[in-house]
Amino acid sequence: MSQSSLFLSSPQGAPSRGVRCLSQLVLLVAVAMVLSGCGYALVGKASNIPEDIRKVYVEPMENRTSRSQVEQILTQSIVDEMVTRRRFEVINEEGDADAVLKGTVVDFQVRPVAFDSGGLATDYEIQITTDMLFQRPPRDGEVEGEVIWKNARYLFREDYPLEEGDAGYFDRENLAIEETASGFAETLVTDLLEGF
Repeated sequence: MSQSSLFLSSPQGAPSRGVRCLSQLVLLVAVAMVLSGCGYALVGKASNIPEDIRKVYVEPMENRTSRSQVEQILTQSIVDEMVTRRRFEVINEEGDADAVLKGTVVDFQVRPVAFDSGGLATDYEIQITTDMLFQRPPRDGEVEGEVIWKNARYLFREDYPLEEGDAGYFDRENLAIEETASGFAETLVTDLLEGF
C-alpha cells in the first residue's frame, strides 16, 4: 500500500487524518480572520473628535509645581506629537482655531527607584499630573466654548533608566524630564483622540 493511500485510509465512518488536518487548518484560518476584525487594528485611528475640528491651538501649559520649565517641555512635546499625527493642523493664533488644548501641570515628581552599589540612582519613576481641557473657542457671546474632552487629574507615570556616568542629580532629572515628555505627549494625544 502506498504512503498516500495509508494517509487517507481510515476506519469505516471515521474521518481520515487528512480531512481532520484540513478541518483544523480551516478552523485556525477562520479564528485568525475573526480576531483580526475585532477592532484592535483601529487603536490610534478611531477618533471621538468631531470631523470639523482641524485647526488646533495648543495654549502654553501653566505650571503649578516648583519644578521650573516642565510646562515648556511638555507643551512642546504635545505640539510635536500633534504635528506627527497629521490629524490636526497646529496653529499659532487662538482666534483662528477650531479647538484649543489647555493644560496645567498640577504635580510633578521624580523618584529614584533603583540604585547602584555606590548609592547613585540608576532608575527613576517620573509621575506627571495635569489638568487638561480640549474645547471649542467661545462663539457668539459665549463665555466658555463647548468642552470636547477634559481630564482634571490626567496622570502619567513612567520609569526612566539612566545611563551609567551621567553626572549630578539635577542633570539627570532634566534629562529624564525631556526623555519622558514625548511619552506623555503620545499617551495624551492618543487618549484625546480616542476619548479616554
